[in-house]
Amino acid sequence: MSPETNPSHAPRYGSNMGQPLTRRDGLLKVTGRATYAADNHPPGMLYAVTAVSKIARGRVTSLDVAAAKAHSGVVEVMTPANRPPLAHDPDEKMPPFGFRVEVLQNDRVRYVNQPIALVIAQTLEAATEGAMLLDPQYDAQDARVERADGELYDPPAIGVGAPPGAAYGDIDAGLARAAHLVEAEYFTPAQYHNAMEPHAVVAEWDGDRVMLDMPNQALALSCASYAAYFGIPAENVTIRSPFLGGGFGSKAILNGPQILAILAARMLGRPVKLALTRSQMYGPVGHRGATWQTLRIGTDGDGQLTGLHHRAIAATSSFDDFLEPAANASLPLYASPAILVEHKGLRLDTGTPGPMRAPGEASGSAALEVAMDEAAEACGMDPLDFRLKNYAETEPGTGKPFSSKALRACYAEGAKRFGWSRRPLEAGQMRDEKGFLVGWGMGTAVFHCPHFPAEARATLRADGTALVETAGADMGQGAWTALAQIAAEALGLDPQQVELHSGLSTLPDGGIAGGSGHTASAGLALNNASKDAIARLTDLATGNPQSPLFGAGNIGVIARNGRLHRRDDETRSQSYAEILAGAGQPEVVGTAKAARDPSVGAAHALYSHGAVFAEVKIDPDLGQIRTTRLVGAFAAGRIINPRLVRSQYFGGMIWGASFALHEEAVTDRRTGRIMNADLAEYHVPVNADVPSLDAILIPEDDPYINPIGVKGVGEIGITGTVGAIANAVWHATGKRLRRFPIRIEDVIG
Repeated sequence: MSPETNPSHAPRYGSNMGQPLTRRDGLLKVTGRATYAADNHPPGMLYAVTAVSKIARGRVTSLDVAAAKAHSGVVEVMTPANRPPLAHDPDEKMPPFGFRVEVLQNDRVRYVNQPIALVIAQTLEAATEGAMLLDPQYDAQDARVERADGELYDPPAIGVGAPPGAAYGDIDAGLARAAHLVEAEYFTPAQYHNAMEPHAVVAEWDGDRVMLDMPNQALALSCASYAAYFGIPAENVTIRSPFLGGGFGSKAILNGPQILAILAARMLGRPVKLALTRSQMYGPVGHRGATWQTLRIGTDGDGQLTGLHHRAIAATSSFDDFLEPAANASLPLYASPAILVEHKGLRLDTGTPGPMRAPGEASGSAALEVAMDEAAEACGMDPLDFRLKNYAETEPGTGKPFSSKALRACYAEGAKRFGWSRRPLEAGQMRDEKGFLVGWGMGTAVFHCPHFPAEARATLRADGTALVETAGADMGQGAWTALAQIAAEALGLDPQQVELHSGLSTLPDGGIAGGSGHTASAGLALNNASKDAIARLTDLATGNPQSPLFGAGNIGVIARNGRLHRRDDETRSQSYAEILAGAGQPEVVGTAKAARDPSVGAAHALYSHGAVFAEVKIDPDLGQIRTTRLVGAFAAGRIINPRLVRSQYFGGMIWGASFALHEEAVTDRRTGRIMNADLAEYHVPVNADVPSLDAILIPEDDPYINPIGVKGVGEIGITGTVGAIANAVWHATGKRLRRFPIRIEDVIG
């Protein structure tokens, strides 16, 4: 599927990269012509609905299958008694991103909203009614949903395979010699994915081949995983995912309901569609697990760190291991002669957590940035001055140089735009004209820069236009637009002359859209494939005696504006169309693979950096908190499209405000049920909650990160923002709050 392009009237900057082009997919989305997974309706399609557990722990003792099947519209009911076999044991993990899943392998219940049956019917209404008729009965056990109830353990790994701890220097000696010691515990709650598009799949089998329409962030990996579950070759699985209504990490992970729907389609020999309800997303599709974090920060008499100890307890499920790598947020930022980070796991009766925008760093930096402010207060220092005092010129612990680090410029420009120099040092000194308490806070933002292996293909066509292809994913970040700009730059074409095909697993593997690494990964593959196409075109021209470029192979050519020019005499040139016509070829195709050179990460620390400044206003009588201003300054290498980058920064900062003041899954400790599993009571910000946003793009050249100099921007905006808001609340009220989200009762209590 190829996207339509929008004419752009943006000014030219001498390069395709750096232009603030409007989104290619924008017109399709605002006119309703973008086809999401659940919009597909193949002939003969049936509808599936998952019946889900209402208890958190125990067994299903009975299901009234006969009543459900008596419904005139119900075609079949799948339960543990009749579920067809799978080729892969669902209770065994499937690396690198496969979790243990619930696919009716037995009658055990391990969390609320776990699938306990699948009803397939002629209509969605019939399937929904059939699920209600099942009337499940349970043998329930006490739910373990609070910290005191859980099982504490030493995890084998955290996040996606990271070590559970790290130590540099002598932490006991460092803290013992501190003139000031800050020690406190911070709590971050469970937060659940609420992308506008819920998880869905339309599955259609043709023999041992299956077509899956689903929102997906990791097409090639998912094809291999589904193939393993169903015992077929990976090439027999095709995933179409041209549009995603938000992903944020959850749509890179296989989940039980989707596997069951695919299994039902195979079982019945008809296409099957499943779309989770909003409440059903609170359980089987991942979430950000709760954390309890303890920080100990020691400083000498001059405000220099002597030791930093960050310990995190991270909640996970009773049956799998995904732990927020929260304490690792303390590793890359501040210069300290001793750093110790540790993680413990806490098993609870919940669905397994998973990646959620800025996993680890979001929760960890929320605690770290508040603790750093507390340490600054203990030293009698301005929070920004304190951070500059402890600025890390090399990666703390390892001593590796940063591939690039413009954090000082982020601090300076952000503070200037915000007006930080006018901030009183003491809390409770500022009020506005209405008498509201005013507070200013700040936090440092940081996120690592991963790179995933990716492939791409670029075709220069006889009419002088190009087709570029990679199986990437645009989940709202603007990948269709940015990736086309990267390819256009390498091809020497205007972006409107470049057609991008993406979102289909049969295309070259575009890697993973996650970890703020998609633009760098798929973008480098497209850059390399485009350059390969130009090289092949150059060979045609320089080897053709009739071409003005004949014999210029050693001299070299320049690709610009759809023409190749001799490097030593740019008046001698030829258009791409003329070169192909002269060679009698309809097209020339370039291909490439792209992966990070391991020596880059071995020699350098790879991060994006930023600083966020927040203003809050608080009603002194009612305790209502408003984030009235957020100013973020970020340095993330070469910027492909500043319009899209600002949008990503805005989204991250808004999510940070949501983390600080709004989001929390409230669980009934008696049943384990999430009491606010909807958008009415699971609070997320609206426009009025963040009336003023400003994102400053700090220029940064990174010669090491990758050949196109691109870092990621999708997640860094959350980090720093949460702590900045909490610190602003302290500055307004004098109350140091260490539990998120910050609530009215915390302020007035």
